[in-house]
Amino acid sequence: MSETETKAPRSRARMLELVFPKDTNYHGTAFGGWVLSLMDKAASIAAVRHAGGNVVTARMDGVDFHVPIRVGDAVALDARVVRVGRTSMTIRVDVYREHMASGEQELATTGLFVFVALDDQGRPRPVPAMAPGDTASAQPDYEARP
Repeated sequence: MSETETKAPRSRARMLELVFPKDTNYHGTAFGGWVLSLMDKAASIAAVRHAGGNVVTARMDGVDFHVPIRVGDAVALDARVVRVGRTSMTIRVDVYREHMASGEQELATTGLFVFVALDDQGRPRPVPAMAPGDTASAQPDYEARP
């Protein structure tokens, strides 16, 4: 690897999206389904990075919408592996609402997603353990906001 190349984090993913009118309901707030799709996408990137191959979403647990996300806000997502089983991984996704003009961020939505790693025949396959010293937890990581 050259000096200008770096590796992506193996068990984490971050994304940033803007909220447009097409992404909202008649209240001017983001559709819950749109937010869930972004969360699933961020979680799947973290899962693929950790597993080193194909994964599928097996379950969404405890998705909580704390504050509304409005047209013109930025949506910052932080997904990280918090638990690993034999063939599955639990990914915590935190969604922050950012007021673009002020830069103020607020935790808007949280959720846990379970993914299963698949082999080339589509069967569950083992996933690597979490890295030694990994301090991932199921709590928001406010210092690591995107």
